[in-house]
Amino acid sequence: MARADSEAGLVARSRAVQRLLELAERVAPTDATVLITGETGTGKERLARLIHARSRRRNGAFLALDCGALPESLLESELFGHKKGAFTGAGENKKGLLEAARGGTVFLDEIGDTSAATQVRLLRALQERRVRPVGATAEIAVDVRVISATHRDLEELARTGAFRQDLYFRLRVVHLHVPPLRERREDLVPLARRFIAAGCSEYSCGPCTLSPEALDLLTAYPWPGNVRELENAIERAVVLAERKPCIEAGDLPPEIRRGPPALPAPGEEVLTLAEAERHHILAVLERFGGNRGRTAQALAIGETTLWRKLKCFGLVRQRPSLAPDPGRGCPVKLETPSGP
Repeated sequence: MARADSEAGLVARSRAVQRLLELAERVAPTDATVLITGETGTGKERLARLIHARSRRRNGAFLALDCGALPESLLESELFGHKKGAFTGAGENKKGLLEAARGGTVFLDEIGDTSAATQVRLLRALQERRVRPVGATAEIAVDVRVISATHRDLEELARTGAFRQDLYFRLRVVHLHVPPLRERREDLVPLARRFIAAGCSEYSCGPCTLSPEALDLLTAYPWPGNVRELENAIERAVVLAERKPCIEAGDLPPEIRRGPPALPAPGEEVLTLAEAERHHILAVLERFGGNRGRTAQALAIGETTLWRKLKCFGLVRQRPSLAPDPGRGCPVKLETPSGP
């Protein structure tokens, strides 16, 4: 596992991640489609890149696409390409990723957010190894491996009909689940030290270590944002340490310094994980006056992910614009759900 550790930026001290990387090493030389699941920020794309680096396609392109960040019409164009004049703004022919990555790998993140129409086209592309660009009459052969990922329960979505079952089985020839950081505590300190070294290199400072107080806070914190949140927290600490040889507790983000929440008293209502996440996101959003950009940054998630979560809570309906948004720093308007 040493090579996987160094090449993909993955740390595998915990047995769960060691088993995960062992399976990834075994499936990598094949062309089998792989479905990677796990919470936001666990490192699903890094695992996909590792599989690509170990495959016979390693000299080809690795092209990644966040399916949840694009509206359906643009997503289909990105995946399958389009012909000149196929729609307003299509001024020239464009290759889709499935064609452009010929001989390589396409990584489809948040595959669970695709529409039914896109799912039908993707299933055909996987089965027939051919795609038809938007506005075209002829199909084009493609030679590409597809690795997909999602933080959603795709099996449940397929069972309820919210996701095509046949596509689910086609994507999930091999299923890899990345455990959250709270379930792989053995990896936390080695990851933190790796991120410290990377931060010191980027900002031309250091070497730097963790004080005992800072280390205690890091190990006590539940890390809802997983590895991505840890990486962002360590980068912040390296910057604020201002070339000191040791990162102190005060250099860490406020939510980590506050420590873990108190245990509920006997008889006190216990929130579910989903309820706790909802309360935390809305509290942070309120703290930043509804500013979704600053809220997403503080939560170590993307703005599109934040929008999806707010939509699940029934608080927003309109997808944020993909065009440059001069009001990106303005408060997001939350809509109160209608009905009782």
